[in-house]
Amino acid sequence: MRTSNHLIGFLNFLTFLLSIPILGGGIWLSSRANTTDCMQFLQWPLILIGVSIMVVSLAGFAGACYRNTFLMYLYLWAMFFIIATLVGFVIFAYAVTDKGSGRPVMNRVYLDYSLQDYSGWLAERVASRKYWSKIGSCIRDSHVCRKMGRNIGGAPESAELFYLRKLTPIESGCCKPPTSCGFTYINETFWTSGGGLTSNDPDCTRWNNDQSQLCYMCNSCKAGVLASLKKSWRKVCVINIVILIIMVILYVVACGAFRHNKQNDNDEAYGETRMEKARPSRLGF
Repeated sequence: MRTSNHLIGFLNFLTFLLSIPILGGGIWLSSRANTTDCMQFLQWPLILIGVSIMVVSLAGFAGACYRNTFLMYLYLWAMFFIIATLVGFVIFAYAVTDKGSGRPVMNRVYLDYSLQDYSGWLAERVASRKYWSKIGSCIRDSHVCRKMGRNIGGAPESAELFYLRKLTPIESGCCKPPTSCGFTYINETFWTSGGGLTSNDPDCTRWNNDQSQLCYMCNSCKAGVLASLKKSWRKVCVINIVILIIMVILYVVACGAFRHNKQNDNDEAYGETRMEKARPSRLGF
């Protein structure tokens, strides 16, 4: 029985350790929400899951140490629902970021992004006027476009060097006009139309060299945010899937150890009665 209690306590300790990268992933998404992706509600489910696992694993650890059956029942049931919630979160994250990717551009290393390539709940939420006004302001306040500037010998980087840069989705979608517009490069955030448009993309008319506007109202900027979210969520989901597999294994082992522990408790409770039944009669009948 002591071995079972020690095993359950050890498994709870491992579960507590596994909650740390889950919580860390939520905090990482939170930091990106404040500086890059600007979607400030997506990280909270992951943070709540990480905190819940920490609290529940501590309850299970206490239950194993003090042989508290109620705490162990609470731990097992709570872990079951947490694992189910984590599975749901991973499925949801993959479902809402399933569609869309950058478009390769001839003679460019960076990709262009189009809102037409994205659909579903997340795309509709990002593109809605209510949320985009906040997201666009967040991107502008993060000064992500200003940070793109590079000077070589006191002069802006040449167009040839700029075309070889690997831009982030937000840098490509929000800080420059779509390549299909045919604008002429002056510097990273200043482009001229050259006398006429070569595309009917409405983003071509939305582009503005005013550094407070740029392409923050463009559909390409919305697509860039969606691409950035997809990249961030996929990184976190890969870690969560690995942790989820380990948690399921630990949960199955913990259930087996708890069942064995309960059986031992029953054997101890009825051990004396069984010994009396097995004791031979002194009368020899």
